[in-house]
Amino acid sequence: MKIKLVSVPVESQDRALKFYTSKLNFVKKKDIPVGEANRWLTLVSGEEQDGPELLLEPAPMNFEPSMTYQKALFEAGIPYTQFDVADVQKEYERLINLGVKFSIKPTKMGAAKLAVFNDTCGNHIQIIEVL
Repeated sequence: MKIKLVSVPVESQDRALKFYTSKLNFVKKKDIPVGEANRWLTLVSGEEQDGPELLLEPAPMNFEPSMTYQKALFEAGIPYTQFDVADVQKEYERLINLGVKFSIKPTKMGAAKLAVFNDTCGNHIQIIEVL
């Protein structure tokens, strides 16, 4: 088995696409209409374009339990997912310069350093560097 696709619920696929591509350097892989204003919208890492895809899932707009879960995680400050980076401090500074808002600044925790930011689409996202 291997991971080919993971999803992140987003309040707006358009806003998420802009944020994840312009700030996080993801690259759009698929953009297929699936009815109404919804799309099968996937991204890949700019560093690993043949790697797993990230689905920007419009579930919060269409499925109440998804919206409730996403909101509860956000209000508790719990990251929905995490992305690995080579240098958390460097990535933190790059994202701060792009206007990204962080709830947790770079913090060493055991054998890792992490930081948490708001993706503007209803999620906290954690970046992590294994030390």
